[in-house]
Amino acid sequence: MQRPLVECIPNFSEGRRPEVIEAIVRAMRSAAGVHILDTTSDADHHRSVVTFVGTPDAVEAAMFAAIRQAADLIDMTQHKGEHPRLGATDVVPFVPLRDVTMDDCVAIAQRLGQRVGTELGIPVFLYEFAATHPDRRNLADLRNAHFQYEQLKEAIAVDPARMPDFGPAELGTAGATIIGARPPLVAYNVYLSTSDVSIADRIARAVRHSNGGLRFVKAAGFLVEGRAQVSMNLTDYRRTPVARVVEMIRREAARYGVTVTTSELIGLAPQEFFVDAARWYLQLDKFMPDQILEYRIQRAEAAEAVLVAEEPPIPEDAARPVLTVAPPAGTPETFVAAVAAGTPTPGGGAVAALAGALSAALAEMVAQVTVGKKRYAGVEQTMHAVAAAAATLREQLLDAIDEDIAAFEGVLEAFRLPKDDPARADAIQAATAHAADVPLHVARLALEALRLAEQVAAHGNTKAASDAATAALMGLAAVEGAAMNVRINAASLDDAQLAARYRHDAGVLVESARAIRDTVIQTVEVRAGLG
Repeated sequence: MQRPLVECIPNFSEGRRPEVIEAIVRAMRSAAGVHILDTTSDADHHRSVVTFVGTPDAVEAAMFAAIRQAADLIDMTQHKGEHPRLGATDVVPFVPLRDVTMDDCVAIAQRLGQRVGTELGIPVFLYEFAATHPDRRNLADLRNAHFQYEQLKEAIAVDPARMPDFGPAELGTAGATIIGARPPLVAYNVYLSTSDVSIADRIARAVRHSNGGLRFVKAAGFLVEGRAQVSMNLTDYRRTPVARVVEMIRREAARYGVTVTTSELIGLAPQEFFVDAARWYLQLDKFMPDQILEYRIQRAEAAEAVLVAEEPPIPEDAARPVLTVAPPAGTPETFVAAVAAGTPTPGGGAVAALAGALSAALAEMVAQVTVGKKRYAGVEQTMHAVAAAAATLREQLLDAIDEDIAAFEGVLEAFRLPKDDPARADAIQAATAHAADVPLHVARLALEALRLAEQVAAHGNTKAASDAATAALMGLAAVEGAAMNVRINAASLDDAQLAARYRHDAGVLVESARAIRDTVIQTVEVRAGLG
């Protein structure tokens, strides 16, 4: 049986003395049985990031030992670096990985924060899902380039807004620590062909969400090893893929006559992060996750494990298992009512994403009711793979509903800027490009759902043939609806070349979707004996 697993990614204000980081890591290992996965240090930022995993109790114990060791070895009164910081152990996020909820991680953050404040005398601020105040959820509101250790030292005892959640209202040489719980994020930096850090600052301003850029992107400009760097946290790489981020940086960099020279990861990133980037840059429109060798092996091994403890078979005359479940709160009535309410969002883009999610769900369902049937034993592995791929698409398309709403609201926010604001025009163009990127992504995902519908229509349980056909029709509606949103937004772009690319890409997706729809309908009619 697998154990519950929590990830922790502490940031320490030390990037120039490897012996200090080694001592901190030794303290972690000595305190509990955790696995150290990665350690990354940067001398310019004067910062190190450690990634480790373990059971909830082990991670909590190891992190307390690390904070205590860091407090003994790092003096914030002597610390200078590019990256903003409040303390020796600057930020401690807990991330639920397996059989652990976000609430569990919040409880870990709270217990650790109280212990650090009481036993070590270090002020602790809770952030993200553990935040006790709405204005402390965002890390940048607690610590940024304009408010760091030096500013907090003056404000903590006199400003009620800067009072810690735990520990004394005064700073020692260890400074303060920010502890919280959050979903996974990717720390990703891009280097430019210039040493002019002001260009990195301007690009970061255009890219980050707080200034009207890409949602789920936090960014700042730094000078690192003599090169301008756009440093970012991608807080939801699924809903704002890294390829979209990089392409926007390239466009912004071109305005200043510079290019992207290289990029780097800080710490670790999920495999899906790289797969999504490869799919976009290689233009693998027909790619499915099941084509990755390691994925196929894992699913084959999982299928063998399932056969050992096989569930009771579904009767051959059943088209699908009948389950009695309560509908999720707010679905579908609330969403449909919101669409009909006469407000700008949710609109056609969000509805297209929902149609795509339903297409993927139907393909997943047909695959599920095919598995376990003797008649379809020859395609069982394929159906397992289709079901897994469809489940991933379903979640991504549901996420895209919120992303589409946020993208349109970003356009509205840009237009609300004062007309004499010199940044207004660029903000509108950036927001509009993002509003085209989102439905283009939806169209690509929906096309993948269509391809899954094509597979289950050709090889799945014929008793669910109408469901496969409906999956294809919903997928086509999603692609065409999303493509129309792409074209509408592209028409408002000043960059004619970029607009043409959007129109071309959307057109190719629609043509492919229509062809698949026709194939699926013809296949279903033949297999279902409709003449």
